[in-house]
Amino acid sequence: MDALSCAIGGARLIPGGASRKPLRQGGHTGRAENGSAGVVKVRVGNVPLLCETRPPNVKLILPAMRKLMTTSPLERAVDSFAAELGRHRNERGLSKKQLATLMGFDPSYVSHVESRRHRPTEDFARRAEAVLEAGGAIWQRFREYDDLRHARTAPPHRDPPVPGQWMPPGTGLIVEHEFANLTYRDGVYHCVVRRALYNAGTEPVTRYLARVAVDRYPNDPGRSNRHHRDHPLTFAELQLRAYRDDGGEREPMHWRAKHDRDAFKEFWLLFENADGRFPLYPGDRATIEYEYCVGQEKWGRWFQRAVRVPTRALDVRLDLPAVLEPQVWGLETSLSAEEGPLRTPVQRHDEDGRAIFDWATENPPLNARYRLQWRFRNPPAPATPSGVTADPARPRPSDRMRAAGIVQRGADLLRQPVRQFDLPEEGPVARDVVERLIAALTELDELHRFNRGIGLAAPQLGLSCAAAVVRPPDRSAEPVVLLNPRVVDSSPDTDEQYEGCLSFFDHRGLVPRSLRLDVEHARVDGTRLITSFEFGMARLVAHEIDHLKGRLYVDRMAPGVPLVPVEKYRETSHAWRY
Repeated sequence: MDALSCAIGGARLIPGGASRKPLRQGGHTGRAENGSAGVVKVRVGNVPLLCETRPPNVKLILPAMRKLMTTSPLERAVDSFAAELGRHRNERGLSKKQLATLMGFDPSYVSHVESRRHRPTEDFARRAEAVLEAGGAIWQRFREYDDLRHARTAPPHRDPPVPGQWMPPGTGLIVEHEFANLTYRDGVYHCVVRRALYNAGTEPVTRYLARVAVDRYPNDPGRSNRHHRDHPLTFAELQLRAYRDDGGEREPMHWRAKHDRDAFKEFWLLFENADGRFPLYPGDRATIEYEYCVGQEKWGRWFQRAVRVPTRALDVRLDLPAVLEPQVWGLETSLSAEEGPLRTPVQRHDEDGRAIFDWATENPPLNARYRLQWRFRNPPAPATPSGVTADPARPRPSDRMRAAGIVQRGADLLRQPVRQFDLPEEGPVARDVVERLIAALTELDELHRFNRGIGLAAPQLGLSCAAAVVRPPDRSAEPVVLLNPRVVDSSPDTDEQYEGCLSFFDHRGLVPRSLRLDVEHARVDGTRLITSFEFGMARLVAHEIDHLKGRLYVDRMAPGVPLVPVEKYRETSHAWRY
């Protein structure tokens, strides 16, 4: 302003030499005689000013001036950050609670930052920038605040930006390129995902989170949930493998399960293996690859990629048999948009009897989801979980067991510890349960030839009580009755043999077990005894005691060891070898 004059709450600032009215003695209070207009002398920085007051707003002069003089550049930077955060949050249509959930913060913290009660942290600013996709605006406001905060000390450390893409320093992992390929062949979907990673953070990266989700009937959630309860996805059948590609050398990566649900698996890919560790250090790049398989009876005809890490480029490919006449389309969703068609078309080309569908995008927003869906105008025949074409006239082994009254895997009861009998008071109840178990075993012997012996636990008949019966391989031997059993000792020597389960009879799995067990169990009259079991009987007894604890044999299998479909298992008629 030319004359350095401005209106502030009814007062006007005038350069020090331009007095309009005489100053009252002690006029620093800004009050003129009898409430009339007056002039007070004030100082802003090193500039002396005369302030002409005009009633009735004279009481607002000093508070406004005091705020003007006491608001520091640092406080103004905090205000700017909060305003920028609120603007972008409102543009995305997010509440403070929704933003906090996406950022991983408590809702009250976001509210306090916007109301200036809390000052922003680097982690908060970094996450807000990534979630709100602010194009660097939020991060720039934080840098302005952070520079002022460190003005009297050494300048803050800044990591170099990622070439070709702006991201806040310390962002962590960035996916520079993801290529996801899904191939369908002979009733099985085979997925391979390659990610080129850059560590833009300040700490070494030692693991990477990945997930597999299936949805057999995506348009019918109820039916899909029931289907996956009866036919849950297992880590064993995924046959998960992972590698790190560093300079053309493929280094196997170990993995560790994080979440294991019927239709959802989440796991850590570890930057290590039996030969050592190979962290991804700040500023370094590496490509990781992981692959897995899922049968068509669990997969469903869709393939989705979710952007959970800042990503520069995403390529998706479907490789389907041309003879099935596939038709493919795509959908996308984001934080700022409802579900709609992909913004660019899916491209098709045919090669050696295969229909190849490609789609790509650059710089996808964080939390966006892209889904390719398809249908076959000439669909394949139904398949079993192994991918082997099924004979509709021949029931699956698990269907035969279900028809015999055996509770199948996926039922909640099989995953719950059972109730102990109160013996001898519940002796009659325990005797009745044992009779039912023995009768069921007799019927099962007519359905299948159990040359290795057979066991049955109460939960497999829908009974939540601590009872199991085991018939030895020798059919003339009396069955072993186990009431309230518990293992009191076991041999350190173990072996691995294939096991089956009446509640999961379509597959066989390689399971490690102790060669000897000492088991304490009760009689109906309440007396207790300890019995030693060896080799095959030890395996059968251990299997049934696991049932009473809510465990299945697949829980004891080593990670990465696949289940064998019963159609491909060749040892059914042979006893275990010791």
